[in-house]
Amino acid sequence: MQPMQSTPWRDPNRWLWALAGLFPGLVWLNLWRFEQHGQVAWLYVPALVMHLGIPLLDWLVGPDRRNPPPEAEGALAADPWYRALLVAFIPLQFALLVHGSALAVQHPGEPWVWLGLILSVGGINGVAINTAHELGHKHPRWERWLARVALAPVGYGHFYVEHSRGHHRRVATFEDPASARLGESFWAFWPRTVLGGIRSAWALERARLAGRNLGPWHWRNECLQAWAMTVLLWGGLLAAFGPLLLPFLLLQALYGFSLLEVVNYIEHYGLKRQPDAQGRPERVQPEHSWNSSHRVSNLFLFQLQRHSDHHAHPARRYQVLRHFEGAPQLPSGYAGLLVLAWLPPLWFRVMDRRVLAHYQGDAGRANVQPGSAWAAIVQTH
Repeated sequence: MQPMQSTPWRDPNRWLWALAGLFPGLVWLNLWRFEQHGQVAWLYVPALVMHLGIPLLDWLVGPDRRNPPPEAEGALAADPWYRALLVAFIPLQFALLVHGSALAVQHPGEPWVWLGLILSVGGINGVAINTAHELGHKHPRWERWLARVALAPVGYGHFYVEHSRGHHRRVATFEDPASARLGESFWAFWPRTVLGGIRSAWALERARLAGRNLGPWHWRNECLQAWAMTVLLWGGLLAAFGPLLLPFLLLQALYGFSLLEVVNYIEHYGLKRQPDAQGRPERVQPEHSWNSSHRVSNLFLFQLQRHSDHHAHPARRYQVLRHFEGAPQLPSGYAGLLVLAWLPPLWFRVMDRRVLAHYQGDAGRANVQPGSAWAAIVQTH
C-alpha cells in the first residue's frame, strides 16, 4: 500500500483578502451612488464602516490566532495572488482620488459634501499608507517604487525613508518620533511624530548622500523624489479641476496621514527597549510592539496588527506574518482603538494599566512622557 498523502494546507483567508485589495473600489461605489442619487449619507458610509462596522465585526468574529504551518510558508509567500491584491489597491485609490476631486469642485460651499468626501478619499489614502508600508519593505525595486506612488496623494513620501531606516532602528526608544510614550496623549504625539518624522527622513537622506559626496538637494534624495511625485500629482489635479481644489487636497491629506499617525501611536505606546550594559537599547523583541489578531481588522490592514513579527522580519509578506502568544495584546483591533486614542482620558484609562501590567507594575521600565503623572511617579521611586 502507498502511504496516504496529507491534504495540502490552504489559507482560510485566501479569498477574504480581496476585501482589502478592492476596498478603494467599494468606497468608490459610494461616490457613484451619491452622484446618481444626491444623498450625502453615501459619502459617510466608509467612515462608519471604518470606525463602527469593522470594530463591531472584530467583536463578533473575534481573534484568529492561527499561523500557517512552517512547511507551507514558502509557497504561501510566493503565491502571486497576495501581491496582486496590493497592486490592485493603488489604481483604485487613484481613481477614487480623481473622482472625489471632481465632486469636490462640483459642490463648492457645501460643507457636508466636502466633509464626506474628505472622510472617504482621505480615509482610503490613509489606508493606502499601510499598503505602501507593506510594499516598501520588499526587495523588488518596483514594489518599493509603488510604495512611493501610493504615498503621493497625502504628500507623505518621506515616510518611506523614515519608517524603514529610522523607526525600525529606533523603535520603542525615547528617541523614536513614531513610538508613543506612557502618559503622552495623541494630541501631544501628533506634532512630535509628524515634524520628527520629516526631520529624521531628511537627516537620513542627508547622511546617505554625504557618504556619496553629494549634497542633500541632489535629485537622488529620496525625500525630494517622493515630494516631487505629490507636486506632479496635485499639479495635474489642479490643472484639471482648478485652484478651488487645493483646500480639498490639503484636508484629505491631513486626515489621511493623521490616520497613519494614530496607528503609530497605538503600535508601541509606552513600550521600551531596556538598555544593555553599555547603555544601548536591547535588540527588538516581540514584547516591544502591541499586537492584535482580530480577524476582520487584520484582513483590511494586511495583518499589520501582527506587528511583532513584522519588526522581527520586515521583509516577510503579510500573508505569512505570525501571531505570538507572548507579545502584548491589544483589547481590540486598531480600528476599534482609533477613536479611543483621540480621547485621551479614555485611552489612558484603557491602556495605561495594560502597560503597567506588562512591566509587572514597574513604570520605570516603560517609555515615559516627561512632565506626565507617570514621570512624577517614576521620579519619586
